Amino acid sequence: MTDVVANLEHRILLRTATSKDALMASAVLKRAQFDSHTCSDMDELKRELDRGAGAIMLAEEAIADASIAQLTEILSAQPAWSDVPLLVLARRGADSLAIAHVMDEFANVTVIERPMRVAALVSTVRSALRARRRQYEIRSLLDGLREADQRKTEFLATLAHELRNPLAPLSTALSLLERKKPAAAEAQKYYKLMGRQVEHMVRLVNDLMEVSRITRGKIELQWSSVLLDAVINDAIELSRPLVEGAGHTLSVELPEQALVVKGDSVRLTQVFSNLLNNAAKYTPPGGSVRVLARQEGRDAVVEVIDNGVGLAPEMLESIFEMFVQVSGTSKAAQGGLGIGLTLVKSMVELHGGSIEAMSEGLGRGARFTVRLPLMRNGAAKSAREPVARGGDEASTIEGTVLVVDDNRDAADSLAELLQSLGAHPLVAYSGEEALRLSAQHTINAAVLDIGMPGMDGCDLARHLRALPGGGKLNLIALTGWGQRGDQERIGAAGFDHHLLKPLDVAELMSLL
Repeated sequence: MTDVVANLEHRILLRTATSKDALMASAVLKRAQFDSHTCSDMDELKRELDRGAGAIMLAEEAIADASIAQLTEILSAQPAWSDVPLLVLARRGADSLAIAHVMDEFANVTVIERPMRVAALVSTVRSALRARRRQYEIRSLLDGLREADQRKTEFLATLAHELRNPLAPLSTALSLLERKKPAAAEAQKYYKLMGRQVEHMVRLVNDLMEVSRITRGKIELQWSSVLLDAVINDAIELSRPLVEGAGHTLSVELPEQALVVKGDSVRLTQVFSNLLNNAAKYTPPGGSVRVLARQEGRDAVVEVIDNGVGLAPEMLESIFEMFVQVSGTSKAAQGGLGIGLTLVKSMVELHGGSIEAMSEGLGRGARFTVRLPLMRNGAAKSAREPVARGGDEASTIEGTVLVVDDNRDAADSLAELLQSLGAHPLVAYSGEEALRLSAQHTINAAVLDIGMPGMDGCDLARHLRALPGGGKLNLIALTGWGQRGDQERIGAAGFDHHLLKPLDVAELMSLL
């Protein structure tokens, strides 16, 4: 909102009996540092109220039956948030019919009897303007809610679109496998296609979960000394397929002196990978992407620059907000929810840094500048430790594994996978059925879904632990619930491990 509009919205609109009264009232208000505007008639009052006003001050003499009808029409046309204060300067003595009519007709009315003390008038006007400011706050809140609702609507539409994209080739590949029944060698291309699409859906869901954790303050950073050029190189490797796939030229300029920051190397890699992915997506094929790093004072500064579609001036601030989509660029950037920059900003701020977007306009590229505080002393530790795996997909599993899930397709496909890996699987579609099987067979491990109707996975885990030999049973929760509260509930139920859907086969292998 500009200063001009703000001034209009805090002025007093005057409708007095005579021009002399108007001059006197304006002078009094001016000495008290209030802005005012004198209206010659009700038509002008309406026009000026539409432009903005903090309160209306009317002399009793200016109120006639026709004027009240006009005033009623004027005030009834206000938006829902608005109830402009009405100050009526009444003549001394008994209440007139006009005053009584005004008080009956309007709710937000203050009657001031003349002659009045200047202090009383000033106090009344201040109270009216204070109430009016509260109305403006409500207006801003409603505008924000409407804008957020619109953003969420657009975001959900984008989410539906992005989830349908990988589902289409998945469905097609399944139909081809079913109809053609290809040989193993030919089927491999369909399996790889399906794997890529599943990975894409996993990334979408993970982005949603990341935003949820950040906005609720549930994310935890693994702090250490981090060598920034190692983080940047890791991010480049993650983003290289997207950059090279679009035929972009990637240039990197790192300082000779190492830049060491305190932070979480995995999260910082995520920050710069997201920025590089963003640059690649929003740059037409054959463009250029540059990464520059340097020291400025006590900060490390990293810039990701592209010559792509650019940003409109009004988007430079809002682009980091949740649910904001850059208009007109959806075709240029396939395969995302538009929440990557929200994640980036949140991650950078968690590290005590800041991020700024700059662009000379649409079609003129963009520059994202990240600033992170440098560590004063200390050498950087390894940027990323490899995740230890107890096995791989070529290994075999021995023993009997109970698989329990009310989703029959999920249970049957996991059992078939375990069988292909050498295990002897048993399948149950409910907690009660699982207990019957466990009474009939010796079970070495159990993979349990949590969100089952009736007896859920946590209740089932407690029952299995209570059985003879249940203390040695390897209990694994496989679920879509991954928040800290869920993890604590699952641990309290007696599970040894907690895996998130979709299944990471190598991780399951290492646990079994």
